[in-house]
Amino acid sequence: MPATAHLRKPRKRSVRYYDSPGSRAFDVLNVVLLTGLALVTVLPLVYVLAGSFATESEISSRPFFLWPEKFVTDTYRYIFSTDTFVRALLTTICVTAVGTVVQLLLTLTMAYPLAKRYLPGRALVLNLVIFTLVFSGGMIPTYLVVRDLGLLDSYLALILPLAINPFYLIVVKSFFQELPEALEEAARIDGCNELNVFLRIVLPLSKPIIATFSLFYAVAIWNDYMSPLLYIDDSRKWTLQVIVRQLTAANADSANVLQQLETVGFPEQGLKFAVVVVATLPILLFYPFLQKHFAKGVLIGSVKE
Repeated sequence: MPATAHLRKPRKRSVRYYDSPGSRAFDVLNVVLLTGLALVTVLPLVYVLAGSFATESEISSRPFFLWPEKFVTDTYRYIFSTDTFVRALLTTICVTAVGTVVQLLLTLTMAYPLAKRYLPGRALVLNLVIFTLVFSGGMIPTYLVVRDLGLLDSYLALILPLAINPFYLIVVKSFFQELPEALEEAARIDGCNELNVFLRIVLPLSKPIIATFSLFYAVAIWNDYMSPLLYIDDSRKWTLQVIVRQLTAANADSANVLQQLETVGFPEQGLKFAVVVVATLPILLFYPFLQKHFAKGVLIGSVKE
């Protein structure tokens, strides 16, 4: 036994913050509060889902329920057998897929050169981007531009006017600036030009940011009903969100859409619930595939210049 063993002071047990009664009470309060907020968010979704499988009489007699007394799938079978709904669903899927690719491609290719401090005119372009972030032309000027470009009643009107989000562009640019310059220099020494550096070095390292903003752009396009409502006059080109809006709105348009979707005596409320579920479900299913990149992507490149 070492001679200095008796000189060592006994270790004192440190009192940690999370061991105190106050911290435990705070944790319990947080759990209760967050659980309540989660229920407020989830319960309406569960009610709509349950209502889509319920009969019309049950929806009318029970003001709120989370489990139908009798499961029926007539509404789902019917909406997928109608040309109006299927066409709107396929249109929304195609516009969302193409729009996400176009918007992400334009954002990445614009953010990469702006991340280079030696780019001539970089400060001017960044100031113009920030200006559009603070000020916008508004609905009427945007409509006039779309009309004069001949994009009315065209699917391009749903993609090009909002092709680049200024805030997303700034975040992606900041992320590119954080990448090690040594990797790019090594690629240039090996004979890569700027395009090869971007494709072979930068993009493979940018998977988290690409996954994150792919989700952001896809959700924005999928949920957008104002653009097709303004720019698309042909009802055969309407997206799914316009159909949902027209169905749930209590006006003459709702009656017209119901006439296209319904047969005589078909449950109206169950049909609305089923359409809302189908319009929401694809995005909910799409998110888990990007979840591992999402948490990291929303933090990196956020504020650094």
